[in-house]
Parts: sequence; structure tokens; C-alpha cells
Amino acid sequence: MLKAGLTGGIGSGKSEVAARLAAHGAVVIDADRIAREVVEPGTPGLDAVVAEFGPEVLLPDGSMDREKVGEIVFADADRRKALNAIVHPLVGERMQELMDAAPADAIVVYDVPLLVENDLASFYDVVIVVDAPVETQIERLATHRGMTREAAEARIAAQATRAARRAAADHILDNSGTLHSLHTQTDTLWQTLQTHATTSP
Repeated sequence: MLKAGLTGGIGSGKSEVAARLAAHGAVVIDADRIAREVVEPGTPGLDAVVAEFGPEVLLPDGSMDREKVGEIVFADADRRKALNAIVHPLVGERMQELMDAAPADAIVVYDVPLLVENDLASFYDVVIVVDAPVETQIERLATHRGMTREAAEARIAAQATRAARRAAADHILDNSGTLHSLHTQTDTLWQTLQTHATTSP
């Protein structure tokens, strides 16, 4: 089994790379998706979030208001740490379960937005970083998520710098250009991962 950590700043195109690798046959474990699952209604995770942040972070249907929680934690580092202390252990447990269920010869790609921030590089055989200029990230967040410039800048500022991510990378995919270019780079990367998987002890 080859364990690859995939990361990139918000709006970098990381999810597109994850989907492309999954289409090639990678087992993709998506930390963001799992982070949503562990705070679904009726879970101990959501109960803990409400106990920490109050019932105002719930939507009328009883689910977590992710935008509301995001506004709180991205404006206050201590509140962000409190949320992470609840969610990260639950995500880690679920990711381990999924890894245990993967075939022994699988290439497992962990889609982890905060890989660098949480110093997780050593947990993976290779680290893949999807890189894009900050201005490109801001433009994408405005176009695809409707974020204001201020909100986009706050999200980006709360993450690792481009330099820190690039320093942690074994492979860097440049997503400053077209989607076709990103796909081509991802296809080449897949071939490299396959070679790595067959030659690793």
C-alpha cells in the first residue's frame, strides 16, 4: 500500500486532483467529507460542537451551520483550536477505519487540507501539493463560492503559506493555468505513484 498525502490551499484545485486520481483507481480518503460526517445530526461530534459553541450554530433542520461556524473559527484562533480538538480525533479514527478497509496493494490518497498546518507529512510515503497563486485562489473563491475578497483572504491567511506547503511537497502540481494542464499533470503523477508503489518495499 502506498499512502499519499494530498493538500493545497483553499481554491487551489485540490478536489479536482483528488477526483482525477480516484478515476485512475486511487482509493481517496477525503478528510473534509469525513469532517462533515462526524458532525452530522445525531452524532457525538455535533453534540460536542453545540456544547462548545452554543445552539446558535445549528440550522433549523438540526444540522450544523458550517458558514456560521466558519465565521467564528476563522476570526479567532482559539475558537478554531477548540473546534479542531473536537473534530480532528473523530476524523482520524474514521480515516484509519477506511485505510484498514483498503486493498493491500492500493494507492491510498489522503485528501487533507490542513496536512502542513498539522505537521502530518511524516505519516505519508509521498506528499502532493496543488499550488496556485493567492490571487488565483481569491478569484476562484469569489467565482465558485461567492466569497467576498475579505472572506477569501481570511480563509487563506488561516492556512499555511504557499512556501510552507511547497517545502513539504514531494510532488507539486501547478494549477495556475488551465484545467487541461492540471489533468495532464495529474495523469503523469498517477504513473509516478504506480511506479513508486511497485518499487517500494
